[in-house]
Amino acid sequence: MTNLELEKTANEVRKSIVTAVHSAKAGHPGGSLSAADIFTYLYFEELNIDPKNPKMADRDRFVLSKGHTAPGLYAVLAERGFFPKEDLVTLRHTGSYLQGHPDMKHIPGIDMSSGSLGQGLSAAAGMAAAGKFDKKDYRVYALCGDGEIQEGQIWEAAMWAGFRKLDNLVVIVDNNNLQIDGTVDEVCSPYPIDKKFEAFNFHTIDINGNDFDEIRAAFKEARETKGMPTAIIAKTVKGKGVSFMENAVDWHGKAPNDAEYEIAMKDLEKVGEALCQK
Repeated sequence: MTNLELEKTANEVRKSIVTAVHSAKAGHPGGSLSAADIFTYLYFEELNIDPKNPKMADRDRFVLSKGHTAPGLYAVLAERGFFPKEDLVTLRHTGSYLQGHPDMKHIPGIDMSSGSLGQGLSAAAGMAAAGKFDKKDYRVYALCGDGEIQEGQIWEAAMWAGFRKLDNLVVIVDNNNLQIDGTVDEVCSPYPIDKKFEAFNFHTIDINGNDFDEIRAAFKEARETKGMPTAIIAKTVKGKGVSFMENAVDWHGKAPNDAEYEIAMKDLEKVGEALCQK
C-alpha cells in the first residue's frame, strides 16, 4: 500500500477504536489511537499473515504486550478481514468474544493472550527462539507501552533476547509519554529508552511513530539487521486524531460519552476528508 492508502486505513482503524470503546462504555482509547499507525503498517504491510488461515504455521507472530490497547488491535484485525467489523461494537459486552484484553483461544488472529503488563515481551522472545530452534523464517513482533517498560520482566526478556541474538524479534515501544497516573518521565522515567535496549544488545531505531515514511524505513532496517534483535522506539501522540484526547492523560482508560463520541467521529471524518483531497 502507498503511504496515503495506509493513512486512510489508519483513520478507519481510529474510527473503529472510538466506536468500540464508546459502545463498551469502557476501555483504553488513548494508547490504542497513538499506536493505530503502527498497527496499520504491521497488518497491511509488514506481517506475513492470512486472514483466511489465522493459524498458518509459517505466519509472522504479533504480541500486544500492552494488552489494554486491545481496541486498536481488534480494529485493525477487523479492517484486515479476520472477523466482521460489525462485531467491534460488542467489545467488553457479556458473551462477546472481544474481551477487554486479547484472548488467543477465542479471537481469530491473536497469537498470544496478554494484559498483565510486562509479560508479552517474554512470550515474544520465546516465540522468536522457537523459530530459530525449528529453523523457521517467521518473524515475531511485540508492541510495548512506555509505561509498561517500567516492569522488570521487560528487561529480563530483553537481556535474554539480546544474548540469544534473536534477529527475528522486533520490539516496538509506543512512546506516547503518558501512562495512567501521568507522564512517564514523572511517574518513573524509562529514558533514555534507546540506550537501555542498546545495553542489552539490541539494534535501536528512533522514529516518529505517526509517520508512515519513518515507520516503513524502520521496519525495513529491522529486517536487514542481522545478529541482534531490534527495538523501534516510536514517539507518538496519545489519543492521536481526536482533538480532546490528544496528549490528555485522562483518556488513558475511559470511554467517550455520546456527545464526546460525536465530536470524536467528526474529528476523524475531517481527517478522512483531508486525506481524500491529497
